[in-house]
Amino acid sequence: MSDVRLAVDIGGTFTDLVLEANGERHAAKTLTTHDAPARGVMGGVDELLSRSGIAASAVGLVLHGTTLATNALIERRGARTALLTTAGHRDVLEMALENRFEQYDLSIDRPQPLVPRHWRRPVPERIAADGTVLLKLDAAALDQELEFLAAEGITSLAVGFLHAYRNPAHEQAVAERLARVWPSLAVTLSSEVCPEIREYERFSTTCANAYVLPLMADYLEALEAALRQRGFQCPLLLMTSGGGLTDLATAQRYPIRLVESGPAGGAMLAADLSRRAQGQRLLSFDMGGTTAKLCLINDGEPVTSRSFEVDRVYRFKKGSGLPVRIPVVEMVEIGAGGGSLATVDALQRIQVGPASAGSEPGPALYGRGGTGATVTDADHRLGRLPTAGFVAAGLSVDPAASLAALRAAVAEPLDLDDAEGACAITEVVDENMAAASRAHASEWGQALFDRWLVAFGGAAPLHAARLAEKTGIRRVLVPALAGVGSALGFLLAPVRYEVARSDYRLLTDADPAVLRSVVESLTLEAQAVVEQAAPQQAVTRRVQAYMRYAGQGYEIAVTVPDALLEPGSELLAGLREAFDQAYTQLYTRGVPGVDLELLSWAVSVSAAIGPVTAGATAAADSAGSTGATGHGQLYDPTLKAYVDVVRIPRTALAGDGTAVSGPLLVTEAHTTTVVPDGWCVRALADGTLALERREAAS
Repeated sequence: MSDVRLAVDIGGTFTDLVLEANGERHAAKTLTTHDAPARGVMGGVDELLSRSGIAASAVGLVLHGTTLATNALIERRGARTALLTTAGHRDVLEMALENRFEQYDLSIDRPQPLVPRHWRRPVPERIAADGTVLLKLDAAALDQELEFLAAEGITSLAVGFLHAYRNPAHEQAVAERLARVWPSLAVTLSSEVCPEIREYERFSTTCANAYVLPLMADYLEALEAALRQRGFQCPLLLMTSGGGLTDLATAQRYPIRLVESGPAGGAMLAADLSRRAQGQRLLSFDMGGTTAKLCLINDGEPVTSRSFEVDRVYRFKKGSGLPVRIPVVEMVEIGAGGGSLATVDALQRIQVGPASAGSEPGPALYGRGGTGATVTDADHRLGRLPTAGFVAAGLSVDPAASLAALRAAVAEPLDLDDAEGACAITEVVDENMAAASRAHASEWGQALFDRWLVAFGGAAPLHAARLAEKTGIRRVLVPALAGVGSALGFLLAPVRYEVARSDYRLLTDADPAVLRSVVESLTLEAQAVVEQAAPQQAVTRRVQAYMRYAGQGYEIAVTVPDALLEPGSELLAGLREAFDQAYTQLYTRGVPGVDLELLSWAVSVSAAIGPVTAGATAAADSAGSTGATGHGQLYDPTLKAYVDVVRIPRTALAGDGTAVSGPLLVTEAHTTTVVPDGWCVRALADGTLALERREAAS
């Protein structure tokens, strides 16, 4: 396989690309074409190949992440989807968890199921919790329901039967019947996409996968065809929400695993920086054109989870979104990007986001017909965005339209001057991100003051120092090619696939041989996927058991060392000891004398596809100078006045660690790093910029 690799990340506003070849990385950023995303991708690909002089046939691997699945769920642009379920359980999606996530809101707004009730069709069948068949699948009733769904124009079907995670026979029988009578229908089985307990989460995940499956399958097929037409002959791997890569066939079958794939790439970049800093704890800050994503990095790894909520009705409110059970990098995401729109509400308060100008038309500054005031417009008015940076990115600017939008949306309604109005917008968005950071860290019982902030994405380096000031963080890292950080993170990710399955039993009643066979079965399933994407590569395995005290409602993840799974080891005693340690770490003390329940197993298999080119640097056309060193005016929110500022191209900073004091702007093709007064910046040997508060640097 060639060492040349191409990474592509489709965001809500921009599509980012990084080409790694011959020890250099070339980057490009193009506006996302929402009507045909592959068109924007190929435009950026053509630019990179032309600029680098590399032929498409020389590329050995294409890595891809996208927000298309997420956007389809949020915007409800998926397929006409139906659900076949056990008779008497069609309302599981509507009943949800039967709780109130906002206790004092009398007119609470709940997330609407992806499948309306008249397309949730009951079929007589029943499997018990232990897997025995209580009522055989009614074949005649099944055929009757399929005729109804065909008449309704259904294009994708979710199949979720009660306790199918324990015995999938009835779901498999439905799939076999559909293969004969309706082969064109897209089908998702809950026993394949989410074979775990808790019917609501399992059905919700199955419906979400079915909802986006036709859209994502068509898109990925079109992208692969476009790449082949351009002369690419290499494999195409997809970034998953859990921070690993998977093959095209698996991504087309389980597109729900691509939700949040772009942000997961950014977390991989931050994790790599943490490992290079001897495990320094970090806060990953990814701010693009549409959203801002924040993630905790501990000991060189992002915090991960097996649950995620899409399309939350109440921002930050757990339970207000659609749950999906997939491996995911745990992060908080808010509508605070460069394109986020600012308005003034009836109480004269500035609101920023979650609505965004996106790429069509984009911020008013882009001169593409946008009329709303955005964070990008405010940043430009405050002197943070030199015009040369837009020219380097292939965009024109319209300062007059940008100023008019700021005045109409904020300055005039609040009787502020232009600079005060723009500063108010950025202060609101920075405070929103600071509040999200504090809430996210608090949920995990962790602090922010001892962390460094890693800023990437086109807008993050503009806001990073101010966010650090608001959260008490004293050091900021801006990696090379920060403007396309998530795509760069794809190059650092391993091929990884995780399989989970519920297998309930009391620990005292468990047979170690049976437990080992369950783990081995999951290992083979995950390894088969990894070997498709990374043939002949050495693999590693991580095994987790989800356990709880008997009678508890929720379980915790317990990492199981491979040595415990070897024949002859004391597996049951080892599981209890590992659980006691994990439980004590979370809750200070355990509960002695209580039996344990094993609920589920999760096995993750990984293979490295690198190594990443040692010492790879940003090519001159990417890192880039956006002009010579110059001077300008930068608005200081503390002084509430403009101050003189020096603009320095990033390539002009020496990589020997020499500190340069702010205020100054470090400019490059795809972003600008703002170094306020009271801060200094150093360029490290690997191209990373390190911003420090002056007293911390001394």
